[in-house]
Amino acid sequence: MEAFVTTDTENPALVRLRSRIAQRWDELSKAERAVCGILTGNSAEHLLYASAAELGAESKTSNATVIRTLQSLGYAGLSELKQEVAAPFTSAVAPEVRLRQRIEFLGQNLATIRQEVWREAESLIALGAQGNSDADYSAAIDVLIHARTVYSYGLGASGIAADHLSLRLRRTGVATRRLAVDGFRLADELLELGAHDAVVIFAPGRVTRDIEALLDRAQRVGAKVLLITDELRESLASRVTAVLSAPHTPTGITAEGLIGILIADVLVQGIVAVGPDTALRVSQELNELRGQLGY
Repeated sequence: MEAFVTTDTENPALVRLRSRIAQRWDELSKAERAVCGILTGNSAEHLLYASAAELGAESKTSNATVIRTLQSLGYAGLSELKQEVAAPFTSAVAPEVRLRQRIEFLGQNLATIRQEVWREAESLIALGAQGNSDADYSAAIDVLIHARTVYSYGLGASGIAADHLSLRLRRTGVATRRLAVDGFRLADELLELGAHDAVVIFAPGRVTRDIEALLDRAQRVGAKVLLITDELRESLASRVTAVLSAPHTPTGITAEGLIGILIADVLVQGIVAVGPDTALRVSQELNELRGQLGY
């Protein structure tokens, strides 16, 4: 096998990528080997922003060949590789540096900006759509429909998905409580959490002190926990009742909570399917109240 090098030898995802290529090298076609040369010969930053079409052009193949090569290497597609490559950047690279990289990549061409936003969104949606099985969703819905109150937690960008889930659950007749504070005030919000409640935690990739406190409190009182995450599935699986994977934007070009919001929609529609009568009754009451308020 030829020796492929990269300027970013410390990125664990690229180390794993080279290992996969070495293991499958004899099985790859000439075109797939050309793609491998481009994948391992570029920096992590380049891979984060490159499209399948661009990598195809660089390897003198095609976007279809790039995707086929990645699948031959065990990836679902380019988005999954980008997710792995991006993981170290979230903690090791300052936000302003990532912003500058994003600005430099997108430039000032509106057509390029529009194309990149939609392209990344489409890739994330495709990756998110296959990230959880029906059994995963069923376990998550089971947690929610049997809860006396669903506590929804998420801060920063994750808070958008937590807000969305809380609002939509309430409109289907599920009692919810939005945990929108942290630190000192969070202790007050958790006082009433009990054995018949459930906590939904939107936590893409970092376990904060607040999340540790949430998990400990839920375990102490016997509350169930649904975790919606990108990177913490394996590390926190033993501490939660159910977990759903929500791939995060690898570049920051699209909304950080995009897949979390869509997962919330799946959960809500699943609950409506289980209890349509309750959802219809609450919808009617909501519309009557809106009418009284002039809406």
